[in-house]
Amino acid sequence: MLEITDKIAIDERELTERFIRASGPGGQNVNKVSTAVELRFDVRSSPSLPEAVRERLERLAGSRMTDEGVLIIRAERFRTQELNREDARARLVELVVKALYVPKRRVPTKPSRAAKARRVDSKVKRGNVKKLRQSRPLD
Repeated sequence: MLEITDKIAIDERELTERFIRASGPGGQNVNKVSTAVELRFDVRSSPSLPEAVRERLERLAGSRMTDEGVLIIRAERFRTQELNREDARARLVELVVKALYVPKRRVPTKPSRAAKARRVDSKVKRGNVKKLRQSRPLD
């Protein structure tokens, strides 16, 4: 089980890992050893996540989410499979924790009458300053 919180945990069977060759520098091993990890998690059909968290996770994932609702996390930061595997899982947990946060609803407000008056006064003052700078024709 991949613990997210004390109430939410993702079963290991819901995660699919595939080891692939990492891009970038790596010396002689780069073309031989598959150290990068591609972690796949089917968000839409996961029984581990509440519906609200699932929807926010889909929005947060962005381009990492396929059309079928599978979240793909690719980890190739380290040179060993084990470290990349831990990194991918940590990033999955981090993303789900972000999805747990319910954003506060924004309450639209209007500027007060005094604020509107201050704004108009400042515009009038600015206009007067500009008027004083204009050159006047000689009579």
